[in-house]
Amino acid sequence: MTKRWKYLITAIMILGAVSLHPVAGAQSKDKQSIDKAQAAKKAQQKVKGRVLKVDQNQNKSKYRVKMLQKSGRVVSVDVDKRSGKVSQTKKKKEK
Repeated sequence: MTKRWKYLITAIMILGAVSLHPVAGAQSKDKQSIDKAQAAKKAQQKVKGRVLKVDQNQNKSKYRVKMLQKSGRVVSVDVDKRSGKVSQTKKKKEK
């Protein structure tokens, strides 16, 4: 086998190994969405208080963060997974 072919085969093997590495795929996903810990931190920055619970909503596009404020009031906020935008949860109408 010539030297040129050995270099070509080695290069293909290295490129194939790098592209299949699990960390490479995980990094690109992390840039697209935030995790529960990041959602809790963003909610805490917007609404002062202690985080009680972080859940995903049904369509998995947002996190719902329940927080306990210093006043004793429990509030929920939604954190968008892609943008990280924090918004107040819409209140249910009381009967």
